[in-house]
Amino acid sequence: MHFTVLTLFPNLFDSYLADSIIKRALDKNLIKIDFLNIRDFSQDKHKKVDDNPYGGGAGMLMTCQPLFDAIKEAKKKNKGKVIYLSPKGKTFTQSKAERMSKDKELILLCGRYEGIDQRVIDKLVDEEISIGKYVLTGGELPAMILIDTISRLLPNVLGNEYSHEEESFSKILNRKKEYPHYTKPEIYEGLKAPEVLLSGHHKKIKEWRKKTLL
Repeated sequence: MHFTVLTLFPNLFDSYLADSIIKRALDKNLIKIDFLNIRDFSQDKHKKVDDNPYGGGAGMLMTCQPLFDAIKEAKKKNKGKVIYLSPKGKTFTQSKAERMSKDKELILLCGRYEGIDQRVIDKLVDEEISIGKYVLTGGELPAMILIDTISRLLPNVLGNEYSHEEESFSKILNRKKEYPHYTKPEIYEGLKAPEVLLSGHHKKIKEWRKKTLL
């Protein structure tokens, strides 16, 4: 999977990409992540990328020119859909992540301020996606969530490539809940793990998990 992220703050991704599963996926070339700094495409002498909205209103809007040029540049190496991370987009779900994991390329556009000029959306954005009914400072955190959720569905990204099928909200198992989990020690501060999980009886364990979905 090839992700291209368009953002004003590419450094925000540094620590997130430096550890854990995503880092290993990058090292193994299972995923590729490119960054384009939108400000680099501004033709303004001060590299300004925002302006007052026509008709008035609070806040500033990201302007057309740098966004148009940044997206056009991204498309030279990435032919995927342009996804704008927006609070007014369709809500991101596990089912959506599973569908998107079938793509080979995606371009993720991170907005800032009060949003972006509508003409960018009308002309160049293929889909708007929201991670929830709340407003964030920018689209960088949602972009990280999409990268994480989609990447872990790809073959060989997780240690056990089938482990994502056992997770909550998995479309494969048609589950929306999760059963309780326990690990060593067997007893901790008088609290004991369920006997059935220690039995090694797979059929009974499966039945217990089905009954205890939370």
